Amino acid sequence: MKPQNIGRTLGIGLRIAGRIAGQSIAAGAQAAANQPASQSAARTAGKVAGHATRGLGRGIGGFLKPFRRVGGILMLEVTGVFFFLFVVVFGRFAWITRMDYTQGPNHIKFLVYSGVALVFLYLTVSSFWRARRK
Repeated sequence: MKPQNIGRTLGIGLRIAGRIAGQSIAAGAQAAANQPASQSAARTAGKVAGHATRGLGRGIGGFLKPFRRVGGILMLEVTGVFFFLFVVVFGRFAWITRMDYTQGPNHIKFLVYSGVALVFLYLTVSSFWRARRK
């Protein structure tokens, strides 16, 4: 994402959040002024606070939307690197026991190390694949 687009998105998100919060507070204050005196002031204040909080939440959600996408991509890439560390470790163990491929005392260990390395290799590749598709 270009720096100009990020700045534009942040500015628009802040303006929308401010507008929504201002409208909610104004609507709540207007509704409170039009309410009959029989309703309690605490209930009216609670409604106004609820509207303001809801508007603020929607504004912050709009502000954070681009970061959620970038954060998801970054999380997938970090997960892929983490899985790749296991590929390196188990691949090394499989390489050490490679001479016992067909027979020998470490035949089962070789198969287990190779299998686990392949599973983690699949997880690594799929994590980077999903990050690229986002």
